[in-house]
Amino acid sequence: MMLDEVLKANKNFVKDIEPKKMSHMPQKKLAIVTCMDTRLTGFLEPAMGIGRGDAKIIKNAGNTIVDRDVIRSLAAAVYALGVEEIMVVGHYDCGMANVDPEKINAAMMDRGVSPKTVEDLDLKEWIGAIDNEEENVVQNVKKIRGSPFIPSDVPVHGLIIDPYQGTLEVLVEDK
Repeated sequence: MMLDEVLKANKNFVKDIEPKKMSHMPQKKLAIVTCMDTRLTGFLEPAMGIGRGDAKIIKNAGNTIVDRDVIRSLAAAVYALGVEEIMVVGHYDCGMANVDPEKINAAMMDRGVSPKTVEDLDLKEWIGAIDNEEENVVQNVKKIRGSPFIPSDVPVHGLIIDPYQGTLEVLVEDK
């Protein structure tokens, strides 16, 4: 069971760590909205020069903004945690690009989700499926910028990373 592996790893981890009191405030005053892709774990932060305690990082499928949760988290980061800049960071070869809603629907029903639960749902939007990684970043920057909860003096940038080489490209630079 994976839980056993995690708990064993944690025991080894805490043996070697020297406890350090840290602030919950992001030291670089930065919030990042990015994808939950496993290839970005332990990869994106060093590629951006981000260390522990430097930034608030919000991850979801396809780094999409389809409901209020991402905006709510960004607003909390700005108003309660001192964030002064936001970056949306997508990546090439995203698993949410061109997702087949019919396959997801079938898989959900195979696992016991009732058809009634998903019948009124726009499954492609709900799951965070995207058609183009770059356009997704640009659209999400626009959604954040268009939110009445995000102040106009907070820059919102859009970047994309190559999940193999680690190179970053700026798609939207907000001054």
